[in-house]
Amino acid sequence: MTTSHQPQDRYKAVWLIFFMLGLGTLLPWNFFMTATLYFTDRLDKSQNVSLVTAMLDIHASAAPTMLSPERGYLSAIFNNVMTLCAMLPLLLFTCLNSFLHQRIPQSIRILGSLMAILLVFMVTAILVKVKMDALPFFVITMIKIMLINSFGAILQGSLFGLAGLLPASYTTPIMSGQGLAGFFASIAMICAITSGSELSESAFGYFITACAVIVLTIICYLGLPRLEFYRYYQQLKIEGSGEQETKLDLISKGEMPRAGKEEPGIPAPNSQSTATIPSIKAILKNISVLAFSVCFIFTITIGIFPAVTSEVKSSIGDNSAWGSYFIPVSCFLIFNIFDWLGRSLTAIVTWPGKDSHWLLSLVVARLVFVPLLLLCNVKPRRYLPVVFEHDAWFILFMAAFAFSNGYLASLCMCFGPRKVKPAEAETAGAIMAFFLCLGLALGAVFSFLLRAIV
Repeated sequence: MTTSHQPQDRYKAVWLIFFMLGLGTLLPWNFFMTATLYFTDRLDKSQNVSLVTAMLDIHASAAPTMLSPERGYLSAIFNNVMTLCAMLPLLLFTCLNSFLHQRIPQSIRILGSLMAILLVFMVTAILVKVKMDALPFFVITMIKIMLINSFGAILQGSLFGLAGLLPASYTTPIMSGQGLAGFFASIAMICAITSGSELSESAFGYFITACAVIVLTIICYLGLPRLEFYRYYQQLKIEGSGEQETKLDLISKGEMPRAGKEEPGIPAPNSQSTATIPSIKAILKNISVLAFSVCFIFTITIGIFPAVTSEVKSSIGDNSAWGSYFIPVSCFLIFNIFDWLGRSLTAIVTWPGKDSHWLLSLVVARLVFVPLLLLCNVKPRRYLPVVFEHDAWFILFMAAFAFSNGYLASLCMCFGPRKVKPAEAETAGAIMAFFLCLGLALGAVFSFLLRAIV
């Protein structure tokens, strides 16, 4: 048997599992954000209940005066505090995962994170039916947000590291699954508006659906070691290199082969280098351009979406149903559809290549979307004029903006592990995930500036 007789991914089973893992990584958090109106509405109602109780218990006239300013305060700061509680743990734990993933087994990181996120969403679904005062509810919600994003960071970094061990095309299903997660959340938002259901009922549905998706994701991950194609590339990591013929035979028997001779095109490491932990600094040097690119891509994207784009008003739907659906459709649905298309296209086309100067040029060129979207019909505005008032301009810009985000980000994440040796691919994938999260955090900070200059 030769290297050309490597095991095949039968029925694309591994590809589909990685797609499901990508979907399971972001769908729960997307549903959590979709339920933001539920959280703010409940905070307002809880504060109103607390105020009434205080007025009954305290007969001093000064008491209502002191409580009135508190009404709506927690709901008013909810989005800002949520962003802070989401981004800081996301960045911190992605960074920790880049350094500690070699010391903590992969299965513990992935399964432990999925189980923790499942537990948080089960508690969240239960609390929908439990009455609470505003302040405890606010604090518990923020703790849940920190936990979701902490374990989500470990999960995402571990998945990209895991995909780095397989052929380059296996990072694409993770990116594609993550893109589709946003699409499902957008559809759920539109369906909730159409049905006119209570916010609490919609939120409960989101959280239960998230629990079901996480359970399915756990089942998919547990099925990976049973697939010969996956075991083959896992063994490449353990060996660093080896004789493909003997290795494949042993893997198919479920045995552990020893490191063998040099594989064509891959230098065989000596015994010392096999035992040595890959150098973070050396890996970062090799993938620095790609790491900067993916960070820059998401800084621009999160800097303007959704902080600015969700404030665009329809110029033709003021007195029609289109006005209610304008942002859910033209902002969120359009973005998620074209972002998913861009991510998925990398399974077919990978231009420009990982060493091409065009890649960095296209990444930087996305800066043009900042003025284009700022000059759309964003309301309220104080400084910039409206140049592109019609809805069609905004939809066109959003489609191109989202497609370029998905395609270029997916390319960078696919190319990162390919720029290093096979034994360093998992570390490279984890580092790329860190820079992706760094871009998200920088974009969240950048969004305040962009919104202020409109």
